[in-house]
Amino acid sequence: MLFDLIALLITLAALFSYVNARHFNLPSTIGVLVIALLLSIAVSVLGELGVQVVRTSAVSMLSRIDFNQLLLHGLLAYLLFAGGLNLKIRQLSNEKIAVALLSTLGVVISTAVVGAGLWLLLGLVGLQISLIGAFLFGALISPTDPVSVLAILRTLTVPPAIEAQIAGESLFNDGIGAVVFMVLLGVAASPTSVGAFEVARLLATEAFGGIAFGLIAGFLTYLLLARIDDYKIEILLTLALATGGYALADWLGVSAPIAVAVAGLLIGNEGRASAMSETTRTHIDIFWELVDEILNAILFLLIGAQLLVIPLGKSNLIAALMAVPLTLFARFISVALPISMLRLFRRFERGTIPVLTWCGLRGGISVALALSVPQSDYRGAIIVMTYAVVIFSIIVQGLTIRAVILRTVPAMKREHQRTETAEATEPSDAGGVQTS
Repeated sequence: MLFDLIALLITLAALFSYVNARHFNLPSTIGVLVIALLLSIAVSVLGELGVQVVRTSAVSMLSRIDFNQLLLHGLLAYLLFAGGLNLKIRQLSNEKIAVALLSTLGVVISTAVVGAGLWLLLGLVGLQISLIGAFLFGALISPTDPVSVLAILRTLTVPPAIEAQIAGESLFNDGIGAVVFMVLLGVAASPTSVGAFEVARLLATEAFGGIAFGLIAGFLTYLLLARIDDYKIEILLTLALATGGYALADWLGVSAPIAVAVAGLLIGNEGRASAMSETTRTHIDIFWELVDEILNAILFLLIGAQLLVIPLGKSNLIAALMAVPLTLFARFISVALPISMLRLFRRFERGTIPVLTWCGLRGGISVALALSVPQSDYRGAIIVMTYAVVIFSIIVQGLTIRAVILRTVPAMKREHQRTETAEATEPSDAGGVQTS
C-alpha cells in the first residue's frame, strides 16, 4: 500500500540521518546517500551468496516507485520552491548575464561536447552507441541539479557572486536542459518531425512561459499574503503556490521547475520584505527548511537504493568510467567559454572557473531523465553512465568543494588563514597553576 511505502521511506531516511549524524558527520544529504549505497551493496552481496529474500524484497519495493514521476512531478515542486525562497534576488540580479549564459549556452556546449566525445571514445574501445543515444546522455547530464547544488551550498561559505552564479544557474538550467532532451527524444523517435521552428517554440514555451507563469502566480500569492497576518494560513498559501503552481504550470505545458523557482524568488524577497510579519517570516523559514531537509533525505536515499536495479554489466561499466571524466571536461568547457566572453566586459572573482566547474553537481533530475529514456539498445548504458556521474559528483565533488574553494579563491583562502591564526593565538580558557 502507498502508506506502507511512505512509512518505510521516512523511517529509513530518519534512521540513516541519525546514523550519519552520530557516526559519519558528513553533510546530511551525502551521508544518507553513502549509507544507502553501502546498504545496497550489502544487499547485493547477500544475493550473490544465496540470500535472495532481502534483495527480492528491496527490488520489489523499488519497482513500486516511479522515480521519474516522483521527482519530476512531486518532490521537485517543493525542493525548487524552497531553493528559490532562500536565494537573494539582488545577488542574482547582479549576476543575471552570467547566469543566463551558463543556463543556456553552457547547457548547449556541454551537451555537444559530451555527446560527440562519448560517441568517439566508446567507438575507440570497441563499444557502440548510436549518435542520438550519445547526445541524449549529453542533454540529460549537462544541467546541474539544483537540489544537489543547493543542499551542498548550505554547508559552505562561498563568495556572494560565485554563490549567486552557482545557485542561479542550477535553478534555471534544467528548463533548458529539458527542452534539449525532449527535442533529442523527438529526433530519436522520428528524425523528420523536429525542425528549427519546433525547437524555438519549445524553448520559448518552456523557459519564457515558465518565468511568466512563476511571476504571475507569485504576485497573486504575494497580494494574498499582504492582506492577512496569520502565519498558519500564510504557510498554507506558500504550500499551495508550490504545489498548485507546479501542477498548473505542468498542465499548461510551461516549465514547472522554472515557474516554482521564480515564484519562490518573488515570495522569498518581495514577499518576505513587505508582505510578512517577523513572526510569519520566522515560521515560514522553519517550515520550508524542514520540508527541504526531509524531502532531500528521502530523495538521496532513493538515489542510493537505485544501485539495486540499474543494469550493471562490463560494457556499461566501461562506458561509465569514461563518462565521468568526459562530463567533467565538458563542464569545464561549458563554464570557461561563457565566463571568458564576459571577462571582456567585467571582472570576476579569481578562481570562478574552477569553482563553477567543480560545483556543477548532478543529481536526481539526471537520474529521472535517464529512467525516462524509452527501451533501446543504449538505454542501459545511459542509466549506468548517469548513475556513475551522479554518485561521483555528489560524493567526490560534494565532499571536496570546500577544499577547492579554499585553494582557488584567494579571498576565501586569506579568510581561512586569518581564522586559523586567530584560533591558534586565542588564550586557553583553562585556569589554575601548571604543574609538572
